[in-house]
Amino acid sequence: MLQVCNLTKYYPIHHGRSKRVILDNVNLTIKPGEKWGILGRNGAGKSTLVRVISGSESANSGEVIRGMSLSWPLAFGGTFIGSLTGKDNVRLIARVYGLEYAKMLTYVEGFAELGEYLGEPVENYSEGMKARLAFAISMAIEFDCYLIDEIMAVGDRRFTEKCNHELFQKRSSRAMILVSHNTEVIRAQCDHAALLENGKLQIADSVEDAIHQYESLS
Repeated sequence: MLQVCNLTKYYPIHHGRSKRVILDNVNLTIKPGEKWGILGRNGAGKSTLVRVISGSESANSGEVIRGMSLSWPLAFGGTFIGSLTGKDNVRLIARVYGLEYAKMLTYVEGFAELGEYLGEPVENYSEGMKARLAFAISMAIEFDCYLIDEIMAVGDRRFTEKCNHELFQKRSSRAMILVSHNTEVIRAQCDHAALLENGKLQIADSVEDAIHQYESLS
């Protein structure tokens, strides 16, 4: 189980004399296998919430109790060491997670479709190439819960469909937190939903209720 407890996140503004609250006492519980959609307008804090849940960003107060293994936000390449090659980054992550490097590399090579660029430093990659590598590595590790930000467009339509099949069909038994402006994606992939507005996370009675609340904001 994943529990978000009284989570508050703010950023100082005006040279620290005041603050902008992004997450205001947010609470959420994700059980194994549940698919949660998080809706909200631009700047509402959806991506911040995902980063805090993943541990890549800290909260000002509250806690995240990670009772199951979590992916980093998919298509997010911030965990890479730019001076290392793609292969070396795979080796490093395989070591961290205690996985067999050769097996993991074979999977990443086939899925990411980066060819010889895997032998080049990641700092020379385009953002799209970094996203492909990050997504491929995420799929090479079996997480209990996948964190999916709306920046998941990682290539052309064919490659995006390949990613969706790998994630939503092959891993349909896993828990997911999906942040997206696309209500059709939320409707198709999620069985629970919430609306993030003015720092507050409002748990809806159903996915349709959350979509209705979101659409009424615009």
